[in-house]
Amino acid sequence: MTQVFTKVTAIRGMNDALPGASARWEQLEALVREWLRAYGYRNMRAPILEHTRLFTRGIGEVTDIVEKEMYTFTDSLNGESLTMRPEFTAGMVRAAIEHNLLYDRPQRVYAMGPVFRHERPQRGRYRQFHQIDVEALGLAGPDIDAELIVMVSRLWKLLGITDIELEINSLGQGDERAAHRAALITHLEQHKDILDEDGLRRMYTNPLRVLDTKNPAMQAMADSAPKLFDFLGETSRAHFDGVCARLTDAGVPYRLNPRMVRGLDYYNLTVFEWVTDKLGAQATVCGGGRYDGLIELLGGKAAPAVGFAIGIERLLDLWGQYQPEVALPECEVYVVHQGDEAQRRAALLAESLRDAGMSVIVHAGAASFKSQFKRADASAASIAVILGGDELAAGVASVKMLRAVAQTSDAAQFSVPLDDLVAFLKDKVN
Repeated sequence: MTQVFTKVTAIRGMNDALPGASARWEQLEALVREWLRAYGYRNMRAPILEHTRLFTRGIGEVTDIVEKEMYTFTDSLNGESLTMRPEFTAGMVRAAIEHNLLYDRPQRVYAMGPVFRHERPQRGRYRQFHQIDVEALGLAGPDIDAELIVMVSRLWKLLGITDIELEINSLGQGDERAAHRAALITHLEQHKDILDEDGLRRMYTNPLRVLDTKNPAMQAMADSAPKLFDFLGETSRAHFDGVCARLTDAGVPYRLNPRMVRGLDYYNLTVFEWVTDKLGAQATVCGGGRYDGLIELLGGKAAPAVGFAIGIERLLDLWGQYQPEVALPECEVYVVHQGDEAQRRAALLAESLRDAGMSVIVHAGAASFKSQFKRADASAASIAVILGGDELAAGVASVKMLRAVAQTSDAAQFSVPLDDLVAFLKDKVN
């Protein structure tokens, strides 16, 4: 009896990017690389798999990510607990420590790639998603905090995105947070009757996160809670004022959000988010801040650091609302042919055109001219080159303009000597 094989589909929340959509990704990634290069950031690549203890130590054991969302498993070969990265920063810092990157100077680095969180998939929130991660390692002071925010503002301008707002806050330093934490716990104890299950669980382990609740019944309690900003000392306030002054200098508007805490334990001083109302419930497109204690926490020599991450899927969604996706051509030149000799000549011709910098598809196999032209049109190529018995006998190729091309004359079709064809097409394409 023949066994019926059940069709395999993608895992829920882990999505394919097919050629049409992937071209948009490549367009965005190319723009992002140029944007980061303008600020002196260099690419860095870290593994997808890391030791689980890196994230429990770096992110915080009582964060949502560590408690509920990480893809963690035991390596069957050596029994080690491994985790697929749920965010970039801990791995980037681990790499900087391991390879002694901060030995002689600070580092401006970035990464792009997939991260993994086991959560309920919805618009802009997937189990495998992608981030642009930017880190300034070994740099202290409000100037670099502001520079990172200003550079994100430049990205929005490059993409034509306008309906997006900056929210900022300061989380202060350890002693300030400890004083606020004690006051906050007292406040939460006085409102135990309205705390939900998450609020009760976090009240003593991570009380700051209780304020980040989306539960409408807890909003009034959260609004009346002691504000960390009121516990900041002179140095922390001066740092925050320095960031704000530089944002004002750069003409970047912002709003103070005293309840912003971010979802990771390692932040201190400046935190920020860029939010929009154009993505439904997922308002945050970019988030980040300063994490001066993380390098030492993970075993390195104490050094300041600040960074941010942008969700690529959310950014693509948002960008598409301002600049609709335009299908990119599969090639610039499509070569159609008739007969075995013409097919072989077409393959050689295509290599010459590629040597000259053009993208070329040679029709595969034998088919009628009508069928080949239908495929050429579907490729969105600008030019079709026709090679048949008559053309080869005359030492020419027929060139047909399929779409508007710069420097094209009124004629839609040309007969071009084979020896002149590369130069002719290069002129038309460029």
